[in-house]
Amino acid sequence: MGLTFVATPLGNLRDITLRALDALREAELIVAEDTRVARRLLSAHGIAGTLIWTYHEHNAATSTAAILERAATGNVAVVTDAGMPGISDPGSALVTAARAAGIAIDVLPGPTAFACAAVLSGFDVRRFAFEGFPPRTSGARKAAFRTAMARGIPSVWYESPHRIAAALADLASIAPDVPTFLVREFTKLYEQQISGTPAEVAAALPDPMRGEVAFVIDAGVVESAGAASGSLDDQIDALLAAGVSTAAIAKQLAASGAGERKALYARVGARRSEGAGATGAGTDEA
Repeated sequence: MGLTFVATPLGNLRDITLRALDALREAELIVAEDTRVARRLLSAHGIAGTLIWTYHEHNAATSTAAILERAATGNVAVVTDAGMPGISDPGSALVTAARAAGIAIDVLPGPTAFACAAVLSGFDVRRFAFEGFPPRTSGARKAAFRTAMARGIPSVWYESPHRIAAALADLASIAPDVPTFLVREFTKLYEQQISGTPAEVAAALPDPMRGEVAFVIDAGVVESAGAASGSLDDQIDALLAAGVSTAAIAKQLAASGAGERKALYARVGARRSEGAGATGAGTDEA
């Protein structure tokens, strides 16, 4: 009895563990992001007749109670369209609710796109950050990239094929030489791996752009990232436009070696008083 989170293939249907197949066969209910995707996977491995419910961001609030009721008396498997459930879908909320209800939870190891992208990049990923999807507006994206690079370690991102060109353009505008790696359609027939500067990676993408995307930024040297990110006032203005507080901006810039925190706080305050960054916030949807 309980919930079992089952990682599913990223593309190649053979990338599934024996334990995952056992869990899917034994499940009385499978909770899936998309029932069509789940049935294709089950059919490929000879599993038929299992009840499947949908569970995604639009119905999580209304379906959680019913799922937990089934998990209290039987085996419920949770899957996403590809990879580990709970990473970029509402699975984490289901874990929290199940734990509060005293329902057993298990997670079976398996495919995870961001970890694979990190290894494929060839960057030093003994430490790295998974950032998920960048913000949708240009100013907020630039601020997010600057924040990630200020940590001085590689960062891994997902992006929609419809927004990847804009994301790479924003990255190029603040860090034109930062080493970047992108993988498209990982494990699928038309997989593409690209390394280079943000502009070089963007130029190598197909037009029209299709497929799932993960990309890695190598900010292994904080000083290089800082030098590439433009003037200090430009950084401050972008962070102000993204709605970051004065104290948080001063702390971030101090950590990246831009100066003493107290002096930076005063400079950010002055830029805020002048209205810097206000006009760009939320006006440039990609």
